[in-house]
Amino acid sequence: MKVNVKECHIVKPAEPTWSGKQPLSEWDQVGTITHVPTIYFYKPPENWLMPPERITQTLKDSLSQTLVHFYPLAGRLGWIGRGRLELECNGMGVKLFEAESESKLEDLGDFTPTPEYEQLVPEVNYNLPIEELPLLLVQVTKFKCGGICLALTISHAVVDGPSALHFISEWARIARNEPLGTAPYLDRKLLRAGEPPKTCLPIIDHAEFEHPPLLLGQTDYLEERKKKTTVSILKLKKTQVEKLKKIVNEGEYAPSHRPFTRYETITGHTWRTACKARAHHPDQPTALGVCVDSRSRMQPALSSFYFGNATLDVIALSRSGELVSKPLGFASSKIREAIMKVTNEYVTSGIEYLKQQPDLTKFQDLHALGGDDGPFYGNPNLGVVSWLTLPIYGLDFGWGKEIYMGPGTHDFDGDSLILPCHGEDGALVVALCLQEVHMEAFKKYFYEDIE
Repeated sequence: MKVNVKECHIVKPAEPTWSGKQPLSEWDQVGTITHVPTIYFYKPPENWLMPPERITQTLKDSLSQTLVHFYPLAGRLGWIGRGRLELECNGMGVKLFEAESESKLEDLGDFTPTPEYEQLVPEVNYNLPIEELPLLLVQVTKFKCGGICLALTISHAVVDGPSALHFISEWARIARNEPLGTAPYLDRKLLRAGEPPKTCLPIIDHAEFEHPPLLLGQTDYLEERKKKTTVSILKLKKTQVEKLKKIVNEGEYAPSHRPFTRYETITGHTWRTACKARAHHPDQPTALGVCVDSRSRMQPALSSFYFGNATLDVIALSRSGELVSKPLGFASSKIREAIMKVTNEYVTSGIEYLKQQPDLTKFQDLHALGGDDGPFYGNPNLGVVSWLTLPIYGLDFGWGKEIYMGPGTHDFDGDSLILPCHGEDGALVVALCLQEVHMEAFKKYFYEDIE
């Protein structure tokens, strides 16, 4: 597949917006602070609301209008020392690329991410100073068959998944000539953004801020980071999901009150399978990174439309031998334990812990920037993000709903994502990146253990 980028547009808010420096919260400045891509594919239906030649102009105009409400995305980040960032709301705008390809949508098969995908996702040049990098880049690629790919990459230092999807869905509404549905809640002071430390606050143990385990016998992650990775999209039918849930909720580790969720079940299965596929020593410590949205767990609760990072990682810890030899419910119970830690006190304690750190660099995943210091969730560890409850499907800009939506390129060992299967009620998809040497064994055990 060959993709030619024809034009690049700078899109600014359609009206003047507030300008000035906006402090970021601690959750904005740890974990992934680079851009995260998502990708949508659209088939050309017979009755589009607009002629194809108007698509780019409609996207530009509606994006410009949407940025009036979501103006932080039109700004720029800047380093302020001690591994900390701030947001300059300056209306410099976002980038929108127009591209075309001689390929057809059917050439992409089942849309499993491949290295070719990189041509469809706008590239972020991390060699530039951070002050010059747009926080949002969009690429619209038109295929020979009339199909369209819309790919976005958005700065994780400014938004988390729920915030990004809120922005994208409002952009689509405005593109369809509908009014804004819900305005974003832009006040980051709710998470003490810019406040000094309060040394009187108690600090709870936060395992997620420690570096996850190394492979036995190794002293760093450098060798594991270098190993070639591959991505697979693994589908679970509704009957398979229900079978796994039945196993965990009727076994010896079944909770007495609330049954294990789909996420706790499928993530436990994925973690256990990864340990098998990687052929760990039974004593190998392994960590699972679990991403939890704290909005509803705060007191008082944060608005569900809070625009920023309110999701945080917690860690489930075990040993590979335990996970593999014990029933699946054991892995799910470890995940439940980690999720239940996230209370109002836990979130406020985490913020205070980070405020008291002399430098935040060691808590940032800077691998995309060529750094090796941040947390590593590759072998022997895993990170599983859930999109199960996010409104990821049905994004209509006026030319119908997508035929496929998924993560863009993700090529870090241990990165995985669980999302609903498009168009199949109850079915799920696990999008997983592992080292090439482990992937075939993973696929084998993943399905074998359900039969």
